[in-house]
Amino acid sequence: MSSALDIITREILVPVLRAGSPDDAVEAAHALVAGGIRVLEITLTVPGAIGVIERLRREYDGEVLVGAGTVLDADTALSAIQHGAQFVVSPGFDLAVIDCCQSSGVAVAPGALTPTEVITAWKAGADLVKVFPAGNLGGPKYIRALRGPLPQIPLMPTGGVNLGTLREFLDAGAVAVGVGGELVSSAAIRNRDFNLLTENARAFLEVVHSRPKA
Repeated sequence: MSSALDIITREILVPVLRAGSPDDAVEAAHALVAGGIRVLEITLTVPGAIGVIERLRREYDGEVLVGAGTVLDADTALSAIQHGAQFVVSPGFDLAVIDCCQSSGVAVAPGALTPTEVITAWKAGADLVKVFPAGNLGGPKYIRALRGPLPQIPLMPTGGVNLGTLREFLDAGAVAVGVGGELVSSAAIRNRDFNLLTENARAFLEVVHSRPKA
C-alpha cells in the first residue's frame, strides 16, 4: 500500500484513461508508457476494463503502476484488485470501498470536494484524497485553501488539470494530479492517433520535471 502511494507521489501524473473498447484502452496505455508515464488509472467505464487492468498488469509488472478508476462499490473494487489493480480511485466517498482496499493492502483514493468530505475520507483511511472536480471550484486556489488547515492530508486534484494549470496545482500543494482528456485525448483515441498521446505525455512530464528540486 505504501509503495503504491510512494510511486504515485513520486511520478505525480496519474492519467485517467477512458476508451470505447478494450483494444483502444490497451493501445492508449502503450502510447502513454512510451511517453514516460509510469502510473495508469483505467476507468471502469471502459468496456472490459477488468480485463484491460489484468493485461496491463501482466505486461508491465514491476515497471508501471496499474490502478482502477471510477470504482463505485466494494464488490467492483475487490474484482479489480483480484485482477491486478494496485490502487483504486473513486469519484466519491464510499466507506465499504475504503475498507475493501485496506483489507486487501491496496492504496485507495476516494473522491471528495468540501473540507468536511476531505476530512471524512482521510479519517476513514484514504491513502490520498482525490479532490474532484477540482477545476470547477477554483482549481489551484482551492487546493491551496484546503492545504492551509489540512497540510497533513495528501491531495490529488482531478478535473481542470492541463498544461497551463499543472504547475499551479503542484505549487499549490498537490502531491499528485489526475489528468483526463487534456492528456488522454478521446479524439486522439477515436482517430487512433496514439502518437499524440505519447507527445502529450512527454509535454506533461516536461512540466513536472522542470520544477525546482526541493
